[in-house]
Amino acid sequence: MKKILERSFMLGLERITFDPSIMAGQACIRGMRIPVSLVVNLVAHGKSTEEILEEYPDLEAEDIRQSLLYAAWLTQERVYTFKSA
Repeated sequence: MKKILERSFMLGLERITFDPSIMAGQACIRGMRIPVSLVVNLVAHGKSTEEILEEYPDLEAEDIRQSLLYAAWLTQERVYTFKSA
């Protein structure tokens, strides 16, 4: 968990926080009980930034942007090839 936290700060994702006492430690927005997965799911289902901000007034546009950046970082594909013995 510490490595993920350190990497999120290195990537400029200071709004993405992890706290074992909040939402069982999953990635959340600024220590609130709003998980990154919720924000990404809303975007994936066609909600606009304006609609999300209206539904969740504690959020800011930068929270949505960083949620998407964090999700993109998590899904970076790496292919490793190994030679057969």
